[in-house]
Amino acid sequence: MESTARYVSVFVLLILQTLFFYTDRTAAQNGSIEINNTDFLNFSLKAISTTVPFPPWLRAITGLTEWPDANPPYISDGVNLTDIFDGPYYEQVNACDNAFMNCVFDCNNCVGPDDILQCKELVQTFDDGPSDATPRLLNFFNQIQKKVSFFVIGIQVLMFPDIFRQEHANGHFLGLHTYNHPYLPGLTNQQIAAQFQWTIWVMNATAGVVPRYFRPPYGGLDNRVRTIASRYGLTPIVWQWDSNDWRTVNESRTAQDVYTDVTNWKQAGDTGIILEHDFQGSLVDIGIRVSSILGNVSTVVSANCKDPSAPWYR
Repeated sequence: MESTARYVSVFVLLILQTLFFYTDRTAAQNGSIEINNTDFLNFSLKAISTTVPFPPWLRAITGLTEWPDANPPYISDGVNLTDIFDGPYYEQVNACDNAFMNCVFDCNNCVGPDDILQCKELVQTFDDGPSDATPRLLNFFNQIQKKVSFFVIGIQVLMFPDIFRQEHANGHFLGLHTYNHPYLPGLTNQQIAAQFQWTIWVMNATAGVVPRYFRPPYGGLDNRVRTIASRYGLTPIVWQWDSNDWRTVNESRTAQDVYTDVTNWKQAGDTGIILEHDFQGSLVDIGIRVSSILGNVSTVVSANCKDPSAPWYR
């Protein structure tokens, strides 16, 4: 009975979102971004400026009138979290201390039975966008008629809504990458839920999509995170190959290092999901070159992995 009520509640929320989306959507332009360049991966430092309207259906659900900043509040939405043990909390440096019985991906690559890790080809996936550099990536893929996968951050979607809509219009796979890129195992159950809630709502209000897949920032995925995600209809997609392209930003790795790794993976006949990023121009350059190394591979993560027939969105 409790399970039925929960799914009815979620279904009602989705109906409200769908009804209001097409009547409330207005033309929008890209927002602005401010970031501390000494911590380019800390998305909580960003000051949000957006033209995405806060829709009436979301006002009805949340009682709020504007998008939250770096700390999205948890909204009671009928999804039961009370039966999920709230803890342990830990940061990434302590991940391996909590690996036993928790199946922590970023410690020992432990994957749950529903996690998506492997594909039949080497597949490009991009995290942390959209950004003002993403259109160049989209133009390149459009020219060669290639589809890839983007795992988007909620506040990035708010700041670059037109780019997010273009990703969707071009037929790329769109997954959830949380609202502001926290390490999820360090959060409470309600804080984790809020990351899922608000990113789902942003994606729906901006392009009318409700995601079925997510990628945890930093690979911060354990059984508690998996359980909460499943309550929101989200399946984890992780990766088998980490390009570590982001390290080229702080010059602890070179672009050539990335190309050498990808070339070796391809020559060895390896398959699987490659982790890349599109939050700045130099990483887009790397992504374009990696695509050229891989050749004519146009596979999105859900289309050639566990269930090729599974829909991307709800």
